[in-house]
Amino acid sequence: MKKIKTYNAISNQGLDKFSRDKYEVCSEFSEPDAILLRSHKLHDEPIASSVKAIARCGAGVNNIPIKSCTENGIVVFNTPGANANAVKELVLTGLLLSARDVVGGIRYSHTLSEMTDAMAMDKLLEKEKKRFSGSEIKGKTLGVIGLGAIGASVANTAIDLGMNVIGYDSALSVEAAWRLSSRIKRAENLVSLIAKCDFVTVHVPALPSTIGLINHDLLSSAKLGMVLLNFARKEIVDTDAVITALENHQIDQYVTDFPTPSLIGRDGVILMPHIGASTAEAEENCAIMGAEQLIDFLENGNITNSVNFPTIRLERAEGYRITFANDNVPRVLGSVLSLLADLNINVLDMLNKSREEVAYTILDIEQEPNDELLSAISNVEHVFNVRTL
Repeated sequence: MKKIKTYNAISNQGLDKFSRDKYEVCSEFSEPDAILLRSHKLHDEPIASSVKAIARCGAGVNNIPIKSCTENGIVVFNTPGANANAVKELVLTGLLLSARDVVGGIRYSHTLSEMTDAMAMDKLLEKEKKRFSGSEIKGKTLGVIGLGAIGASVANTAIDLGMNVIGYDSALSVEAAWRLSSRIKRAENLVSLIAKCDFVTVHVPALPSTIGLINHDLLSSAKLGMVLLNFARKEIVDTDAVITALENHQIDQYVTDFPTPSLIGRDGVILMPHIGASTAEAEENCAIMGAEQLIDFLENGNITNSVNFPTIRLERAEGYRITFANDNVPRVLGSVLSLLADLNINVLDMLNKSREEVAYTILDIEQEPNDELLSAISNVEHVFNVRTL
C-alpha cells in the first residue's frame, strides 16, 4: 500500500481518486510515499526521505522548497488551469467593482437603516446616486501581464466584453499562444503596456525575476488614472510603490486579493481576503488533477505538470519498469544502457527527457529487476534517484 499524506482540507473528489486497495490517505503519516497539499508551507519542516512526489493543489508552489526537492529526487507537481475560471471570474469582479463604485454604493445603502419612509428613501437615492457613478469597461483598454491559463482566460473574456486588450508575456509558449484571441495586441515591454492601458491585471508566478515586478519606476510610466489589479501573488507588486502612485494620483485604484496592514482603510483600494481560487469547483478541480498526477507518477513513472522535472509519458509495455533521475550531463544514459547490456537485460521500450539540470528516464525491461540491478544503476555517476514500478 502506498501512503499519501495530506495537508489542508483536500476536496473529497480528489481523495476518492486514490483506490482503497492501493492507497492509504491520512494527514498523520511519518513516512509517506507522496504529499498532497494546498497552501501549507513545507519550508520549515523536514520532508521524509520516503517522499517521492509532492502535488500542490493550485498553481503557485512558493510554499514548497523546490531546490531541495529536486536535489532529493522529489518530483513537485502543480495544477495549472484547474482554478483558472475561478480566478478569472474574481478578476472580472474586481474590474467591474473598480469601474463602478459598487462597494461605496452598497456601504451607503446600509447607512439608511433608520429610514422608514420608502418614498423619501427613493427621493434621497435619486439625489445621491451620482456620488457612485462610474464608467463602463466596454471600449476601455485592459493590459494583461502574463498570458498563462488565467491570464489568457481573462484576456479572452475581456475581448468578449468589448474591451481592447494588450498582452505581455516574456515567455509565451506555443500552447499558450493558441489559447489567445487573435484580437489581443502584443506589447513589446511593460512600460509600453502600462502607458496605454486603463486597467492592468497581473498574472505571473512569484519567481526571483518577478518579485517586485510592479515597482516605483514602472508605475511612474502608468497612464494617469489607471487601475491596477493583482490576483496573482502579493510579492509581485511593491505595496509602497502602489501607495505612492495612489497618493500622487498616478493610478486611481488598486484592487488586490492580498491585503496588507498599510492598505487597510486607504482610499482607492479594494481588498479581498485571498479568495481567488475559493470556489467549490476550483478546489475539486485542483484536488482531482493533483491526485491523478500523483497516481500516474507513482504507478507508471509518468510526469505531467511538474515544476522541477521534465514532462514525460511512456505507455506501459510488457515487462518491468524502472525510472531514474540524474544530473543532466553526457554519458549517463549510455552508462546505464551498457550496464543492462552487460547483464544481458533486454530493453523493451525507453524514453529520456531533460529539463535544465535534471534528466529523467523511463525504461521498460524484459526481466524483473532485483536489488543488485537497482544498486548498480544507483551507483552510476550522476544518478541520484532510482525506482522500480
